[in-house]
Amino acid sequence: MLSIPVIDLQGIHQNDPASRPRVIDEVRVASEKWGFFQVVNHGIPVEVLNRMIDGVREFHELDIELKKEFYSRDFARKVFFMSNRDMYHSLEANWKDTLVCYVAPDPPKPEELPSVCREIMNDYSKQVMDLGFILFELLSEALGLNSNHLKNMDCAEGLIQLCHYYPACPEPDLTLGTGKHTDGTFITILLQDQTGGLQVLYDNRWVNVPPKEGALIVNIGDFLQLMANDKYTSVPHRVISKSVGPRISVASFFRPYVVAGKSKAYAPIKELVTEENPQFYRELELKEYMMHHASEKAKGTCQPLLHFKI
Repeated sequence: MLSIPVIDLQGIHQNDPASRPRVIDEVRVASEKWGFFQVVNHGIPVEVLNRMIDGVREFHELDIELKKEFYSRDFARKVFFMSNRDMYHSLEANWKDTLVCYVAPDPPKPEELPSVCREIMNDYSKQVMDLGFILFELLSEALGLNSNHLKNMDCAEGLIQLCHYYPACPEPDLTLGTGKHTDGTFITILLQDQTGGLQVLYDNRWVNVPPKEGALIVNIGDFLQLMANDKYTSVPHRVISKSVGPRISVASFFRPYVVAGKSKAYAPIKELVTEENPQFYRELELKEYMMHHASEKAKGTCQPLLHFKI
């Protein structure tokens, strides 16, 4: 049965020099072939993962009168709750509610977070940031670059977390939890409960990503595929609706951010462009990508990078 790779990071955390080349090679192969992999022994205790899942569930199952103070479709807020996040932006309505938190570089004040999950959201986000630093080092080295290369390009600076709640669906064949899409990120780190439902498009077929206790899922986003000049791949994925639930997941997006009033351009890393491997994408700014990404969603397509191919 096809399944995404599982990579053990224990040797990395133990500073075992013998295991680092093996892990880097596994990261390279998974990022080139699948665009997805799971990590185990990643340094975040299972207890913290379970507490985060429980905290997200507790928030979403609060009485509506307690939740409504967080409800908004104003994306300028640092913390907000919404139902069917993609409403008005995609062809299909998605079967989920979402608590959104802009974590970095300018985190919310503690009192802006829901009290029912405030402590664990702070704890989990700090540990995810630490894991992100490690993953960017491995991804840099897997490209043949200095370990700090991607971090020095600010890939680990912007973080947003989407805390999803997928209720049990009475007619799961008629909708999706999350429609087919790619991520407008550098990388995404996903925590999911044991319900399942995530699928990855591989070789033109949907492959299930069954939950693995204590594991986290990592996937390559569009911006890292662009910067890696197609050495890594950002692949479409989706979440199917299920008659059982709820399904809880937390997607931590390491994504581009732009300081207000400034612009920032992204292009293939010059060290990865050669005569044999010419530049595949033109330079683009975040705003331009986001506008095209929204247009793709509205049309039901999901490969915005193709628009920027040279």
